[in-house]
Amino acid sequence: MTAGQTPVAVVGMAVLLPGARDLDAYWRNLRDGADAITEVPADRWDAGHYHPGSAAGPAVAGRVYCRRGGFVTGPPEVEVTRYGIMPASVAGAEPDQLIALDVAAAALTDAGGTERLPDRHRAGVVLGRGGYLTPGLARLDQRVRTAHQLVRTLGELLPDLTAGQLDRIRTAFTDRLGPDSPDAAIGLVPNLAASRIANRLDLRGPAYTVDAACASSLVAVDQAVTALTTGRCDLMLAGGVHHCHDITLWSVFSQLRALSPTERIRPFHRAADGILIGEGTGVVVLKRLSDAVRDGDRVYAVIRGTGVAGDGRTAGLVTPDPGGQTRAVRQAWRAAGLDPAAPDSIGLLEAHGTATPAGDTAELSTLAEVFGPGAGGAGEPDRPVLGSVKSMIGHTMPAAGVAGLVKAVLALHHRTLLPTLHCDDPHPALAATRFRTLDRARPWDTDGPGRVRRAAVNAFGFGGINAHVVLEEATDAHHATVPGGSRGRARAGGTPVNGGLAESVAGVDVVPVSGGVADSVAGIDVASVAGADVASEGRGVVAAVAGASVGGVGGPPGPGVDRGPSGPGVGGGPVATGVVSAGGTGAVPGAGDGATPVGGARRRPARVGEPERVLLLAADDVDGLAALLGAGDRVVLGAGLDPGRPHDDAGPARSGSGSWTRPPNGSPWPGARSPRAAPGTAAVTSGSVRDRCSAAPAARSRSSFPASRPTSRPAPTTSPPTSGCPRPPARARTSGWATSAGTVSGS
Repeated sequence: MTAGQTPVAVVGMAVLLPGARDLDAYWRNLRDGADAITEVPADRWDAGHYHPGSAAGPAVAGRVYCRRGGFVTGPPEVEVTRYGIMPASVAGAEPDQLIALDVAAAALTDAGGTERLPDRHRAGVVLGRGGYLTPGLARLDQRVRTAHQLVRTLGELLPDLTAGQLDRIRTAFTDRLGPDSPDAAIGLVPNLAASRIANRLDLRGPAYTVDAACASSLVAVDQAVTALTTGRCDLMLAGGVHHCHDITLWSVFSQLRALSPTERIRPFHRAADGILIGEGTGVVVLKRLSDAVRDGDRVYAVIRGTGVAGDGRTAGLVTPDPGGQTRAVRQAWRAAGLDPAAPDSIGLLEAHGTATPAGDTAELSTLAEVFGPGAGGAGEPDRPVLGSVKSMIGHTMPAAGVAGLVKAVLALHHRTLLPTLHCDDPHPALAATRFRTLDRARPWDTDGPGRVRRAAVNAFGFGGINAHVVLEEATDAHHATVPGGSRGRARAGGTPVNGGLAESVAGVDVVPVSGGVADSVAGIDVASVAGADVASEGRGVVAAVAGASVGGVGGPPGPGVDRGPSGPGVGGGPVATGVVSAGGTGAVPGAGDGATPVGGARRRPARVGEPERVLLLAADDVDGLAALLGAGDRVVLGAGLDPGRPHDDAGPARSGSGSWTRPPNGSPWPGARSPRAAPGTAAVTSGSVRDRCSAAPAARSRSSFPASRPTSRPAPTTSPPTSGCPRPPARARTSGWATSAGTVSGS
């Protein structure tokens, strides 16, 4: 690396975006070029009343000419009791605060869980959030002011109405707004979107929101990076939230003529004519790179530099200015210690790309100025790629920057260049830049081993605030190693590749995967992790972790496969199914009657590896697992893989709700010999266990928030577990605003 700003690692991520309830779904949509734009759902507002407007006619308040946007489908449920929040207290509260809390918690889980947090006094959160008319605030205004205006107007127009009748009208109007409470009113304070995260997750560093319009979440990232590089904090959460699909906002953008009259969002297209509004939330977890390497964290990508600059005085308050954009971009590259105009400086630029004629023209001018002019046709294969996720999900306003950031990080992580929709006839100014667009995903190849993949992200805010982030891929040197052993994915032939395996087993012996075990793994090459002596000192040992290449391997999924809807690395499920026998080794299937469940091992966050490679990780609850193990007994773990699908389609290897079991009366399992794994599974051996049973988790109260009807795109599927503790009872899903305290109308 060249000298520059202290590198910052992205170690965790989570999103809730149109068409994507989690990181896995978002990645699939990005890779597949899925269009999540839909008609306005019927449960949002009455399209027949608000949509007679026309882009060709005069602007009329209360009328919009566009019916399409990016909507989160299905009720976004939040298990409020998980965070110590009483369901009754959230009725009428701002939904974005609770959604942001849930997404932030998921991002921390993706980063390894709260047990991997540093000193909580040195962990904070910065969240981008706009000052829009949100549902809770709208209801409060209607309850306090609109109800009074309604009754007064009716009294003036219909003087025969008695005071009692007018009072009943007021009561009927306010009752339709749903329950009201002091707790809900407190939740309307905008800064509490960040404060609630810090309060419930016990983060004692800085916690605040920023409003920089469409640049908000990238400005939040800049603030978080500053807190890390100055040494104020050791871990920061940063992101943005926008769940304000309110007809008032749509009416404003309709009057500004910013919405696309053709109802298509086409960034950098010759005929681009406006935005489509989206919604969503995204959060990233950041640490100094040196700390992430020291702690054995998965590193998705590295932030090399950030920049923020304003337009100053321009021709108009809301007219985009290439001058301010250029200053922000150059500032970030200077911080990175890199030359943006160098031939190999960048491979992907995730643009602001709003698809407004003025916005696209200004941004392309900025790119030509900073990165240098083009030298050939816009489609040349060696040109860096220009993209805009807004073509898939719409403009998510304060969350737009983090949506683009997560896209760019995933592109680096998967070494894949991603498509932009609806750009078959590019803007003429694109040819004057170094960039090209793609209509489908392509492998992100490099010319040689010395070249590093880099990406950058733009977010340019309404009113002239501009932010830019420079990203770099996480190379092998960015991953720590376990003392005394190797850690990494297994390439074909069993050669370990640095990438991170058993970071959760520091200080506990790890059993190497050896001949008898590897022989039973049909068609899968398994790498050893460390060379611990199983018999030494009779101490407990943790099951070894195996990285396996699954390319070209046939067979059905192994036992315990759970390709659930949670994002990559979301913890909480057992790492594998297993069978324990005294002095011998049992087979994974067929526990038999009378078997005693013995505490389930929790999975670590899965590291998404290179395409067609799968990573299996050590148990999350290392202390608990070590307590189960002792001299004499042996454990067989079967970690399920789906070898019939490439990794980037199936997602990370997942475990089902399997448990560890002990044979009846402590006797050996009948016919127990060498470990045997089902086709497509990896088997590892470890030490013994003591009796301990883990109960299934109790069902939790959930609160649902307004969302659209499901689109035709299938939701992520979950394969049922094959063994283990029973699942908690199914939770009811409701539409509208719902909690256990009652149901109120949506916005």
